[in-house]
Order: sequence, then structure tokens, then C-alpha cells
Amino acid sequence: MKFDIFPSPTPAVSVESSAHVRERMLAGRGERRFVMGWHEVLMIHFEVDAIALQRCVPLRLDLWQGRAFVSLTVFTMRGLRPAGSGAWGSRLFRPFTNKDVLNVRTYVRHDGEPGIHFLAEWLNSQLAAKLAPIMLSQPYRHGQITYQRNLQGDALHGQVTDPRTGNKLAYEACLPERPTLQPCPVGTFDEWLMERYLVSESTGSCHRRFRIWHKPWLQCPAQVNLKDTALLRHYWPWFDDATLIGANYSPGFDEVWMDRPQVGTTPAKRPPRFRHGVFFGQAV
Repeated sequence: MKFDIFPSPTPAVSVESSAHVRERMLAGRGERRFVMGWHEVLMIHFEVDAIALQRCVPLRLDLWQGRAFVSLTVFTMRGLRPAGSGAWGSRLFRPFTNKDVLNVRTYVRHDGEPGIHFLAEWLNSQLAAKLAPIMLSQPYRHGQITYQRNLQGDALHGQVTDPRTGNKLAYEACLPERPTLQPCPVGTFDEWLMERYLVSESTGSCHRRFRIWHKPWLQCPAQVNLKDTALLRHYWPWFDDATLIGANYSPGFDEVWMDRPQVGTTPAKRPPRFRHGVFFGQAV
């Protein structure tokens, strides 16, 4: 019997560089569809059960040393507009200006290329959440979101409430006293988690795939205390057994590019077997 085996990729070659992605997007006609800023970015990382996670994801999971991970990314999105649109674009996309965002993402490989897959996204504007599928080809959920940073600048606090269920995510994060912001060293776990430029998401039978570009992350570690995770456990019961492994903070970017989403049907897959940190079975 023949098996296709998908071990974890070699870390040093598992991610695509920011410079290469930028060249690719500039070379393609109409590749830059939207421009925006991401600010005050906090990524909170969890190790989760690979088998349970794979059941929720239509693409092959990307593993680090046989282990599966999910990350929460909280940030403020500013200045979203069509690329090259100028003032009229900013006015048209005013519902998306200065909006707080939470996305829940995991790590996948699409046709052998490393990327991220959104399990869910929340946006703190009911109007923007309704318009997002039309204007951005992205499904957002409406959430009541509050992000704050203290006056000393060394602590972040956040809360996301799902108005449909009342469930919450609440956290506080502490930054180093004198944080050194630096790119992720090549071949490290931080680089594997953060430097990814291919994005996918699925809603029912609809599957979207698009690329983003930004400069390499300038980041530092953060210490996170989770005060409430009911929001995560409500949608993904396997979060009960998730292990918090760390977090990264970045001031973010004034310029992030997003290309035109490719929309298709969700890839069909046969559930793979997972043993000793390796998936056996059909590729997706």
C-alpha cells in the first residue's frame, strides 16, 4: 500500500521572504488591490491537538516538529482603501477606518506553499462586518472589541465579546521594560509563526485565497495572562486542552498590501491519519 507522508517542513526553508512576496506582487498586474495599516499587533500562540484541528481545516496542516498551533491576532486596522485610489477610496472605505480586529488562525500548506488559514475573524463594527463580504470578499463576524494600552506603554488589555452568545475572550499582556524590536531570526519558531504571506479562509463551500505583503515583523516577546477564553471554547471545544506557549508584540505597519482574492470551492479532502507527528493519507 502506498502512503503520501507529510512531515513538518525544514524550518529554514518553510517561509517565503517579505522581499520575494513584494517583488511578486509588483510584477503582477493589479496584484495590489487594497492598502491598509495594522497597528498595535499582539499574537498569542497555542499548541493544540492536531487531529481535532485538522477536522476544522480544509487544507493540510503545516506542523512544527510534528506539533500543531493556533494563534490569536489582535490589532487595529487603519486607513483601508483600494490601492492607488487616493482620497475617494478613503471616503468610500470609511466604515473600515480605525477598526479593532481579532482573527483566529492556524498554519497550513497550500499546494506545498506555507500559509495561514483563518478559522474566524471578528470586527468591532456591525456595518463593516456586513459590508466586508461584498467589498473585501472576506467574512467577518461582529464583535464588541476593546483594546487598550496603559500610559506607561508596557501593558496591553483586551476583551472581545460575541454579541450572539455573550461569550468573551479577555487577556492582559506585559511587554519587556525596554523592549528590543527586531526581525525574527531566520529558521526560528518565531519566523515560522509570523512570516507568512499566503492567506486562506473558508465559509461553507466557498474557499478564498489571497496574498498579503508587509515589511518583516519587528517584534518582541510578550507575557500573556488569559482571563476568559469562553469565546474560543464555545466555537472550538478542543481549546479546553490547548496550551498557551507564548506571544509576540509588534507596533505593526503603516502599509500592508492585499491582492485580489481567488474564490473557489472548498477543497475536498479525506481525513488523514496522524501518527508520531506525521500525516498519512491523501494530500489536499
